[in-house]
Amino acid sequence: MTHLNRFRRIDVLIAILALAAIAVSLWNLRAATQGVDRSDVTVGSTPVTVYRPAQGGPAPVVLIAHGFAGSQQLMQSFALAFARNGYIAATFDFAGHGRNPQPMTGNITREDGATRSLLAETQAVADYARGLGDGRLAVLGHSMASDIIVRFAQAAPDVAATIAVSMFSPVVTATTPRNLLVITGEWEGMLKREALRAVGLAIAPQEAEAGVTYGDPAAGSGRRAAVSPHVEHASVLFSQASLQEAVGWLDLTFGISRATPPVIDARGPWIALLIAGTVMLARPLSRVLPRIAQPATGANLGWRHLWLPLLLPMIATPLILRLVPTHFLPVLVGDYLAVHFGTYGLLTGLCLMWVLRGAAFRPRGSARLILLAAAAVTAYSFIAIAWPVDSFVTSFVAAPGRMLLALVMLAGTLPYFAADEWMTRGQAAARGAYAASKIAFLVSLAIAIGLDFERLFFLVIIVPVIVLFFLVYGLFSRWAYRATGHPLVAAIANAVAFAWAIGVTFPLLAG
Repeated sequence: MTHLNRFRRIDVLIAILALAAIAVSLWNLRAATQGVDRSDVTVGSTPVTVYRPAQGGPAPVVLIAHGFAGSQQLMQSFALAFARNGYIAATFDFAGHGRNPQPMTGNITREDGATRSLLAETQAVADYARGLGDGRLAVLGHSMASDIIVRFAQAAPDVAATIAVSMFSPVVTATTPRNLLVITGEWEGMLKREALRAVGLAIAPQEAEAGVTYGDPAAGSGRRAAVSPHVEHASVLFSQASLQEAVGWLDLTFGISRATPPVIDARGPWIALLIAGTVMLARPLSRVLPRIAQPATGANLGWRHLWLPLLLPMIATPLILRLVPTHFLPVLVGDYLAVHFGTYGLLTGLCLMWVLRGAAFRPRGSARLILLAAAAVTAYSFIAIAWPVDSFVTSFVAAPGRMLLALVMLAGTLPYFAADEWMTRGQAAARGAYAASKIAFLVSLAIAIGLDFERLFFLVIIVPVIVLFFLVYGLFSRWAYRATGHPLVAAIANAVAFAWAIGVTFPLLAG
């Protein structure tokens, strides 16, 4: 009883701290929107959000475009920073992304394919955005969209400044686009070199240096490469250094001088605190889950028996799928990822049956209680993850047509998580088995990418998100298993979460 009371006291403390973190982060995130009027419109089928200074009049407009597998929510930090400093900002969802109901057309790897259609969509939104301000226009794009906005600015003489975040674009020249600022994260090694190369075109044979402005922004010949410290490909969008560089570049371009420094809010840490609070609140709440298996059940594998189900699927899955057609859904690389999950799970299950001689999945516990507990964990994970992610990070709501995709993805994620949870759980399970199984899966994905880089290279962008999801849902799994004693509770909940994430965020392609 003393042991139980001690854990209850710890859980009460965790709940108080988690709720405080949620309240503080929401307060500060709301404060970051003060003084900004926001309105939502649709241009054709493209969702557009306009951010204006609440007390401002006519001002320059900044058109903001997101990157691959992103959405306009991902670019909110820039939009709010611009609007709070006197500019009008417009974000939008490309076709196939976010809440845009239209699929993306054209081959994503061909210049005359998706690039052309994305440029046409940018042009349509820009035509609308030009009427929002005083006639002056700047553009900003991240990752995939950096190439799109560079090409757009080269063809549009009224674009006074181009801000390319995490840029890769083969068409930058010494003089175009006008007033080019390239922002990269400190941990984007290859893109940092690309930024310096692009800026260096204007000053050759001299080598460009980060943080140095070349040319004259007032005359349209400005060039600058900026490096935001301690961030990578996604967090560069929330870095205060990135936002300060972007606002400063617009001020130089449009000749705006300020009596006080620009207002730059650090939304990134508050978003992280909000998600951390909602995740940690799951620990004390897991105490209300029913006890299903007593003693706790699972494969109970020690390291001596773990190697076969750990290593064989890791190596065999990418080799098998190299020979099997996996392109059957209108979602970029999402169909492959679902098949990889499913094949990996089936192979793991077969290995478990061999190691345990057919007893690997012997039923224990009430099926009704398992489903009820899994539904509760699933519901909370949607509140803890889907709500803050959709509100402050990227679109996480199923647009029309995507619910069916999520269900198809579940056919792949469910076998994986069922086999993986069972393999790594049990009273005598090897310590560290859960982490080792996730590392093995990531290695398997890396092998697959290496075997078919041309088709699967977009998975390189997604892998950091998968790692983050493994960490978060690994905690949910641990707490659910501690409370229920049954691996299938977290297996079902995590399978639904991953299927949903793939189905609603991966770019939707035209047939």
